[in-house]
Amino acid sequence: MTVAELMPEIVAWNHGPLALLAGHPLSDPRVVLTVGDVGEAIAAADGAYDAILLDVDNGPQALSDRGNHRLYGPAGLASARRALCPGGMLAVWSADPAPDFEQTLAAAGFRAGSVEVSPRGTPDGPMHTILLGICPEIARKP
Repeated sequence: MTVAELMPEIVAWNHGPLALLAGHPLSDPRVVLTVGDVGEAIAAADGAYDAILLDVDNGPQALSDRGNHRLYGPAGLASARRALCPGGMLAVWSADPAPDFEQTLAAAGFRAGSVEVSPRGTPDGPMHTILLGICPEIARKP
């Protein structure tokens, strides 16, 4: 598993106070931690991933940093498709439904969909959306 985190402070927090609460996930020998841009990690993968999970912004609207828009546009989605193996899945967390992004996923060659999830694991309260793009199961031509 590769974890890409841009901010060293978040990495330190996950090695420090959050580590105990989360079961020390960054200490797991199966985890490769990259302190850097997730877009660069995706671009370097070339069919290496079964899944890419993006929890970068409040969704594909790139609200945290306008520069993150490159992850959700045609070039970023093409990069994600190249990084995924056949049948692999891209999952993007979103605070709100994003039907326009589902259409963008489909236009990029993914089988697109979404699921609503409870951030608290209970049926009451606000719901969040996980936007899903599944790669075709046939191998891509170079």
